[in-house]
Amino acid sequence: MSMEVQVQEASIEQQDETINDNDEEELEDEYEVYEDIDRLQEFGINVSDIKKLKGNGMYTIASVMMTSRRDLTSIKGLSEAKIIKIIEVVNKIQNFGFKSGSEVMEKRKSLLKISTGSTAFDQLLQGGIESQSITEVFGEFRTGKTQLAHTLCVTAQLPKDMNGGNGKVVFIDTEGTFRPQRIIAIAERFGVDPNAVLDNITYARAHTHEHQMTLLVGVAARMIEDHYALVIVDSSTALFRVDFMGRGQLAERQQTLGKFLSSLRKLSEEFNVAVVITNQVVADPGAGSMFMGDSKKPIGGHIMAHSSTTRLYLRKGRGEQRIAKVYDSPSLPEADALFQLTDGGIADPET
Repeated sequence: MSMEVQVQEASIEQQDETINDNDEEELEDEYEVYEDIDRLQEFGINVSDIKKLKGNGMYTIASVMMTSRRDLTSIKGLSEAKIIKIIEVVNKIQNFGFKSGSEVMEKRKSLLKISTGSTAFDQLLQGGIESQSITEVFGEFRTGKTQLAHTLCVTAQLPKDMNGGNGKVVFIDTEGTFRPQRIIAIAERFGVDPNAVLDNITYARAHTHEHQMTLLVGVAARMIEDHYALVIVDSSTALFRVDFMGRGQLAERQQTLGKFLSSLRKLSEEFNVAVVITNQVVADPGAGSMFMGDSKKPIGGHIMAHSSTTRLYLRKGRGEQRIAKVYDSPSLPEADALFQLTDGGIADPET
């Protein structure tokens, strides 16, 4: 099924007809940037061993190379000899060695840019939320983190010519913040069918950090079957804070959080999806002079800082206006943009 959401100039019936008539194979050709792990059969790897890899969240050739040999050998039923053979085959199928800068540049042309719903915010990000990377959004309560997540659920499904990702969305909810009613209002603002938008959102409510991590295995399985453009985790750190209490468990918490973020990064690169995670903040009066003159700092420490590609700091402005600041990015300059929270999601401030 095409993920393209039709603009509302056509009737809902015409939208459904257009979606059903689109050629599924053309979508696969356009978006498939991975090699299916089933290709291992062509090189003599047993189906039972491939199933064991899938059972551990590996559905692509790249996912095997992104998994350490230590983790591979921990899979029940896979011996050291089998692991060595699988890795040899994987290297034959796909080049995981050095590439030229030109090849990297060519690959980056496939990146998606998903609109935030605000022109000024998009300009701040030089086009929108980028795929093949993790974008972290942090700030106090009511600064627009969840509203941005809901807006992206809609814009990620818009056609590319509307600055969308033309794909489905995964929403992992750790705090019970997802509201379908908000999706409906935002969809109506963009002139798209709310029911189609809701159908294209794959939602899961996580209750523990283990559950949160397990859900990522299911995400990989779904991305093999359909085209996805965006993965949202709202919030990424809440359950880790609850499940690991006190300084005595801090090291274990950070190690486990790092593994979760690493899995998200691998997903983004494997399937060319954008990953957006929201994060909480804590008061740190002693760091006020260092942290943008603010006494708030994001949860997660260095693990979060190094795992996130782009870090966005949201803070309150006047009324429903909010300010987004690029806190850290390998390609974006430090700058800020003004946006507004509306019934239709994130938008430019009213003049």
